Amino acid sequence: MRIPCRKQHGQVLVMMALSAVVLIGSVGLAIDSALGYLVKARLNAAVDAASLAAARAVTLGNNEAEQKAHAREAARHFFNINYPDRFLLSTPQLAPTQVSFDAGTVTIDVAASASLPVSLMGVLGFRTLEVAASAQTIRKDLDMVLAMDTSGSLKPNQDAVRQAGQDFLDKFNPNVDRLGLLHFASNAVQDIAIRATSRGFDRASASNLIGNYVFDGGTNTAEGLWQARDQLNTIGIVNRSSLRVIVLFSDGSPAAFSSHFFPTGSGNCRSAGAVATPTDKPDYRSSSALDGLYKMDKSNEKNGQCNTAGVSEFPDWYNAHDAGARAFAVVTGAPRVVSKKADTALKQWTNVHRASRNLAESFASKARQEGIYIFTLGMGASLVKGEGPDLEKGEDLLRCLANAPDARPACRKPAEPQGLYCYAATETDLSPCFTRLASAILRISK
Repeated sequence: MRIPCRKQHGQVLVMMALSAVVLIGSVGLAIDSALGYLVKARLNAAVDAASLAAARAVTLGNNEAEQKAHAREAARHFFNINYPDRFLLSTPQLAPTQVSFDAGTVTIDVAASASLPVSLMGVLGFRTLEVAASAQTIRKDLDMVLAMDTSGSLKPNQDAVRQAGQDFLDKFNPNVDRLGLLHFASNAVQDIAIRATSRGFDRASASNLIGNYVFDGGTNTAEGLWQARDQLNTIGIVNRSSLRVIVLFSDGSPAAFSSHFFPTGSGNCRSAGAVATPTDKPDYRSSSALDGLYKMDKSNEKNGQCNTAGVSEFPDWYNAHDAGARAFAVVTGAPRVVSKKADTALKQWTNVHRASRNLAESFASKARQEGIYIFTLGMGASLVKGEGPDLEKGEDLLRCLANAPDARPACRKPAEPQGLYCYAATETDLSPCFTRLASAILRISK
């Protein structure tokens, strides 16, 4: 006798239907999870971009209200660019950007969400998948000195240099960031001293000074670095910002340095000054390859009472600001050999070129050991040509000063702060390079 199986058939159908629902839901979960992952990745990138853009834009405006408005507008703009509406059919929502100021530190908080309609997961009762992302950029307090090369070789590009320098100032907060300004040619001049206690800087005055720069004279990079470091160190330890930076712009290899070059009993020449030498090797018939003595408080003005023909030897130590200083050697066997003798034009030319490079590297290394980041920007074809007695490229020196990742191994210091070197082949590359440096400084403070 055969047993009826009608009830068993019905049970199988029910089980198959339930299994199909679970199977479809599982497939839907896999598909929607993958879509959700893509939305999440895009949302993360968008809020990161918005947060960084807001941190840059917060420098605009003359008060906190204006700065917050600029930051929020930049966040919204960059979020919309990086997360287009209806991306994978999702609906994005940017929350109000939070901007807070606290004793020199600006904190930017950006949050957003996206609602993604589900596909096959609908059979399980789900209608949307909610995705959220957030990002925070902390723009730390900043002490920075901008050192601008105003040597004569930059005269054909003077308008572009002035404009790029002025635009660079706009990327920093005049109410929060401290900024010092100096320029250098045959010697260095402090334009605006960095504030030792109060925060902020006078952007209008700094911009006006840059706009009035006169381009003339040689390139005393070492003195520009010495004065930049000295400015930062005038701020007492308790008042220093968490980020200290030197930004140095130049278009060529240094061929000048400052010190006391005459004995202390040399009448009107007892003051320190700078000596310079030509880029090209002197003719063997030349009696002297020295030019100067350039006054310490002027970028390219000679002390008419001090004839460099009277310089018979070079000082053992850099002592431009203190006749008894013994911190930085002039006469040395490394990294470039500098002798004391200055009795022939060739010795003068060789020793000034080498000493000007040695001192620049020494000052930069000391600054980095003190926790100061150095960023360098070079412009022009002369930087990529070998010059001086050792046919060294100017851009190699600028990389070394910054302790850049691509600096030559002999001068790389992995334990010291790593900066950045940017090369502007022409004046049209200047502003992008300055922007790149500003962005790098912001990333350090993130």
